[in-house]
Amino acid sequence: MGVNEVKEFLDDLQQKRKVSPATQNQALSALLFLYKKVLNASLDHEFKNTRLEKHLPLVLSREEVKKVLANLRGEFRLMASLIYGSGLRLCECLTLRERDLDFERKEIVLHSRNKGNERRTIMPVALIPGLMRQVEKSRIYHEENMLIPEFLDSSISGGKETNLTPGSHDAGWQFLFPSRKLTADPVTGQWIQHCHHESYLQKAIKEAIDKAGISIRASSSTLRHSFALHLLEDGYDIHTIQKLMGHKNIRSTLVYTHIQHRNRPHVHSPLDG
Repeated sequence: MGVNEVKEFLDDLQQKRKVSPATQNQALSALLFLYKKVLNASLDHEFKNTRLEKHLPLVLSREEVKKVLANLRGEFRLMASLIYGSGLRLCECLTLRERDLDFERKEIVLHSRNKGNERRTIMPVALIPGLMRQVEKSRIYHEENMLIPEFLDSSISGGKETNLTPGSHDAGWQFLFPSRKLTADPVTGQWIQHCHHESYLQKAIKEAIDKAGISIRASSSTLRHSFALHLLEDGYDIHTIQKLMGHKNIRSTLVYTHIQHRNRPHVHSPLDG
């Protein structure tokens, strides 16, 4: 098989099977790898990847956000409010620790797992009482766990893998939203405290969105995107929003300007005079 057969196969994927552009590109990459690395053959043709469609992030209006939050209770409401009010990613919210809350400066400090970097974002004043109560709940959880002889501590990594350091019983390292169940270490058999799984909050937000009667496929990420757009609408500059969102590239933040212009076109219908 040569160039013609490869073309026919790719056309079949696109026209008959109606697979996504990403799947088409994956198939092409696999074929090129097969010919070059396995068959040691060259296809005398320059194949081009299918252009991927760029979708703007989904956002909610301020009223829609209020409806979603109104359908949440307890921890769920506090976590969803943090995602929207501080622009947190889902994983950042779930892995928050007591040490990350700076009540004096009204800031939340977020630490990168890989590179050790940190960024600061705003702590909504309206959430301070709820956050303080959550800190007390977290400490009570930890005190109860400490009564268990086999209890080791909270995981430092935030993931399933055990990564603990001596003396890590410091209250500041405890998860703000600890999982209700401890996990047994497969090697030592000791009990470890983890944070909630992502599905814990994802399911609650999805149910709240459905109850609010919102038709778009919104999620926790939609609340984060809405945070950025609403700051932009309030007149904050794009570089400030970039820092709060933790975007390395300004282009990731500039996407919200397209949404802003799309939502508010400065064009009036001639019918309205």
